Amino acid sequence: MELLKKIICAAGVSGSESEIAAIMKNELAKCCDEVFIDAFGNVVARRGSGKKKIMLAAHMDEIGLLVKYIGKDGYLSFIKVGGIDDRILVGQRVVVKAKNGDCLGIIGAKPPHLLKEDERKQPLKYDDMFIDIGCGDEKSAQKKVGIGDPVIFEPNFGKLGGELYYGKAIDNRAGCYALIKIMEKIKTDGATVYAVATAQEEVGLKGARTAAFKIEPDFAIAVDTTVAGDMPQVKEKESNLKLGRGAGITIMEASGRGIIVAERIRNIFIETAKSNKIKYQLDIIDGGMTDGAIIYMNKEGVPTGVLSIPTRYIHSPTGVFSLADLNSVVALAVKVVERVAKKGI
Repeated sequence: MELLKKIICAAGVSGSESEIAAIMKNELAKCCDEVFIDAFGNVVARRGSGKKKIMLAAHMDEIGLLVKYIGKDGYLSFIKVGGIDDRILVGQRVVVKAKNGDCLGIIGAKPPHLLKEDERKQPLKYDDMFIDIGCGDEKSAQKKVGIGDPVIFEPNFGKLGGELYYGKAIDNRAGCYALIKIMEKIKTDGATVYAVATAQEEVGLKGARTAAFKIEPDFAIAVDTTVAGDMPQVKEKESNLKLGRGAGITIMEASGRGIIVAERIRNIFIETAKSNKIKYQLDIIDGGMTDGAIIYMNKEGVPTGVLSIPTRYIHSPTGVFSLADLNSVVALAVKVVERVAKKGI
């Protein structure tokens, strides 16, 4: 659990992934033949030297904030980086990853007791909020933080109960952990396997685009998280994925705006799961995309599948996932890679 905790708690807002990138590079180097950080900031690891090229991708960036302005009163204005629901921000503890060291802050807003009647009826927006870092003026705040500093939610990780764990940035640090474990376990006979911890996925799937262009894979798997529906107020027809029921095998993302997995590819995943008695669930999601959506459109097209870890409270300060599902993703990815390496697609 120490490695999983380290990966989940590391900082890595989109465009500022150096901390998590260093961890991924170090861990992948233990089981791969070559590891480097490319010009875009992706961590690229290679194992094996076969003719077929297989790419595994898991994005390492997380949603977060960026310091936009330091007020005369010492409070910080910010912008959002990635998809964040404004409703979850007020009162959250955050950490500004400043050049002079971490700086704890609390997101504040005008107290509800002081709101006028018409103000109470309006949804609270992030640009009405601020970050309190305990400074009384601009000069003292500038000694601690600077404009452009990334801001993460306060790191947290632990066991919720049974096989369920919680933590910051489960999307997609659970996938990053899975990526390492896959590379540790695979047999690469007949293939060269690339593991890519991609940068800037949360702001446009950018790292996967550049990495896929460079690698030119014959087959790819994106490893990510997906929306679990086993909670109050979520109908099964919206999401019937449940924690503990197995790996998510994607059929379609974002109503087709994301990846539409080819029938022969998803059949490989399903047949492999069945033959190896690996628990799985089928995932069709109305919103949200993964690196798979950009990889499969690379050059003339790349046969691509997506394996996901069902997660509650995705894109929030704390997500919840099942370790059993994560292990199912690892097991299924290993078997699919080995099958493709041996038999093709």
